[in-house]
Amino acid sequence: MGDIVNSKKNVKKPIKKNKINNRFNILIFITLFLFCLIAIKLIHIIIIDKSIYTKELEKLTERLVAGSRAPRGRIYDRNYNILVDNVAIPIIYYKKENKVSTAKEIEIAYLIANKIEIDYSDISEHVLKDFFITNNKEHADSLISDNEKELYKQRQLTDTDIYYLKLNRVTAEDLASFSELDKETAQIYYLMNSGYSYEDKVIKKDKVTDQEIAAIAEHVDELVGFNIKYDWKRIYPYGETFRSILGNIGSIAKENKDYYLDKGYTLDDKVGVSYIEKQYEEFLKGEKNTYRLISNNNAVLNKEGRRGNDIVLTIDIKLQQEIEKILEEEIIKTKNEPSTEFFNHIYAVIQEPNTGEVLAMTGKQVLKENETYKTYDITPGVMTSPVTPGSVVKAASMLVGYNTNAISIGEYQTDSCIKIYSKPKKCSWMNLGNVNDIDALRHSSNIYQFKIAMKVANFNYFYNAPFNVDTTNAFKTYRETFNQLGLGVKTEIDLPVESVGNIGTNMSPDLLLNFAIGQYDTYTTLQLSQYITTIASNGNRYKPQLLKTIHESSGIEEKGKVIYDIKPIILNKVGTETKYLERVQEGLKRVVLDGTGAKFMGNIKEPAGKTGTSESFLDTDEDGIIDSPTLSNAFVGYAPYSNPKMSLAIVFPNLVNSKSNSTSRSYAQYRITRKVSEKFFELYN
Repeated sequence: MGDIVNSKKNVKKPIKKNKINNRFNILIFITLFLFCLIAIKLIHIIIIDKSIYTKELEKLTERLVAGSRAPRGRIYDRNYNILVDNVAIPIIYYKKENKVSTAKEIEIAYLIANKIEIDYSDISEHVLKDFFITNNKEHADSLISDNEKELYKQRQLTDTDIYYLKLNRVTAEDLASFSELDKETAQIYYLMNSGYSYEDKVIKKDKVTDQEIAAIAEHVDELVGFNIKYDWKRIYPYGETFRSILGNIGSIAKENKDYYLDKGYTLDDKVGVSYIEKQYEEFLKGEKNTYRLISNNNAVLNKEGRRGNDIVLTIDIKLQQEIEKILEEEIIKTKNEPSTEFFNHIYAVIQEPNTGEVLAMTGKQVLKENETYKTYDITPGVMTSPVTPGSVVKAASMLVGYNTNAISIGEYQTDSCIKIYSKPKKCSWMNLGNVNDIDALRHSSNIYQFKIAMKVANFNYFYNAPFNVDTTNAFKTYRETFNQLGLGVKTEIDLPVESVGNIGTNMSPDLLLNFAIGQYDTYTTLQLSQYITTIASNGNRYKPQLLKTIHESSGIEEKGKVIYDIKPIILNKVGTETKYLERVQEGLKRVVLDGTGAKFMGNIKEPAGKTGTSESFLDTDEDGIIDSPTLSNAFVGYAPYSNPKMSLAIVFPNLVNSKSNSTSRSYAQYRITRKVSEKFFELYN
């Protein structure tokens, strides 16, 4: 039995050993296979794909720098008159060469100081002391004690510590030894060494003379690193006309740094900082040349830059000039008329009713200086300064009446003063008697609108009745229609800033009546323009447009192909029946034919419009207390009513001093509206 057992044990041992050998062989095979895969991959990378990875390595390690600022795109008016262009301006700059010594740079700085004029009037004491230390090395070293030098050797003082010890020990007497040439050279040396070593250092960019350019060109070999390049400056062929809306370019603001860096700008770039320049920065900006740095701080062109795209505006600059001229002349004339003590500014907008394009817009302010009146541009106020509109909004209020069945077409109401309990009487400008809806617009009846508002609020009026119903829904109903017409909402003009106006939060019943005649919420002149344009375009509320087309960057004297053609944008359609809109349009015709706005648009063909007068109040002594009541005027209109070519909104804030003892008053609103209307059709006949 023992032999049998031993025999079995002898059989099992070789089997176990074979299994181990097989596993080891498999492991060796797998290892060799993996090594083969790695070898193949390495061969593929090192030999086959060498060029691909070499390029990728170059991309990761190459250093690209941007060149000088490229010219921005031009800005044209609708007739391709250039409103904003570029002019090249010479800049004296310094490019540090590799391994140039400090002594050599100081020598060059003295040479250049003798050839150009640099303003060093604001040079700081720190810059002067730094230059003194750099240019007087032995004297500067003597300012450090032996003990301090020993501490420096023991690394208990750093280079920075030693530098500031020297700086603090340079005395006023030391600096008094500087001549004017030394100070100018110190400023130049400071500019030569500011920023990164590979950057071009701007030494002078303003008022570089032909003589200075010639001097540098003639001595370029000895003025190592100095040269002339050209930057671009914006110019305005039409001077101050529409200037404020064209906008400005400037440095990147600190709070916007990250935004522009993410878009590939550098912090020394100039960007649009206001209005058109800011709104269309992405199209107007040019693309710089980019260079790849090589040895000795030299660079080779990597990508050629280009001028920015050109944009064409909807503005007609000739019309703009004429409207500005009218306003400037008339606003000064008005200041010499009775009761105009508080009148000092005016706004006007002209649009194309069937597209929303802005053809002209302006704001003018008049101030007295040295006994004479001078005008200033305040055009941004067209979008940002709300005014109390007065009766110009009555067309909108009439639509509310129709939409809510508070009135019907042709319905008559008696226009005589109404009296609400505990409130003063409310009247029209005169008792108009029995008037229908057309006459209510034609003669600007307040009472007609009051009665509509009371019905919208579900209030049954009788003389001296307490008007204490909840008018929240009534306000909502009115504002929904007003919003659809462009009142109380942003117009969405393509500019970076606009006001929505002042929307009242008190919804008392008496204020609802005031709202219906334009004596509560306030609106900008542009909102009033959009409102009348919406009526003129049969209820289509267009987005006011200043941009018409964008042209691709091209040669210096040519416009490139159109890359964007801006189409009219309808923001909404007014929710009313066509018959109601046509009824309102008919009323607006009668206003200008033989109503309160008779001849306001002069002798043009088929005018329509609405006048407005509102009570305003001023704090004339700026003590926080309103002390002076005034009357403000407005006019909105369009023509010809059968096929509108223009819409117009003009606002005259605080035109009349209500407390004036004068028996006469100014009618500037009539003169100016007529002149502006006639001038448009003179140019667009």
